[in-house]
Amino acid sequence: MKSIYAPWRMAYIKGKKPDGCIFCRDSIRNENFVLFEGKTAFVMMNLYPYTSGHLMIIPYRHISKVENLTAEEKLEIFNLLDMAIVALEKAMHPEGFNVGMNLGKAGGAGVDDHIHMHIVPRWMGDTNFMCTVGDARVIPEDVIKTWELLRPYFLKKPEEV
Repeated sequence: MKSIYAPWRMAYIKGKKPDGCIFCRDSIRNENFVLFEGKTAFVMMNLYPYTSGHLMIIPYRHISKVENLTAEEKLEIFNLLDMAIVALEKAMHPEGFNVGMNLGKAGGAGVDDHIHMHIVPRWMGDTNFMCTVGDARVIPEDVIKTWELLRPYFLKKPEEV
């Protein structure tokens, strides 16, 4: 079994967590990382990405279980997933994707009380010698630069992307 190391996340894991929810509008959400606001969910950059272009789709409602999503939220989340993949394909040309949710602490969720879906673009060879030799993953682009690259695709209507 291969392991993927993300040592830059240790600062987050060990660091003091601020009070509030990083995904809720009325809490401590960083608006600078939001790419698109839908009716029931939104698309946001991941501050601690596994690769450049790592996005998250998040319902506005603060819920921790998939079964608590409404039919409308489920539909919009998958429509936003489609929109995000098309935007990433056009802007960054990945060769594949990892898409999924980490549910609960035991499931690997860093934020376990507000569900969110991850979209991670992948390229052949995106794990390189740094992972093997240095126990470090190199993210080749600053998160803000990636936001600037992707943002124009999220300003269009989904059918125009």
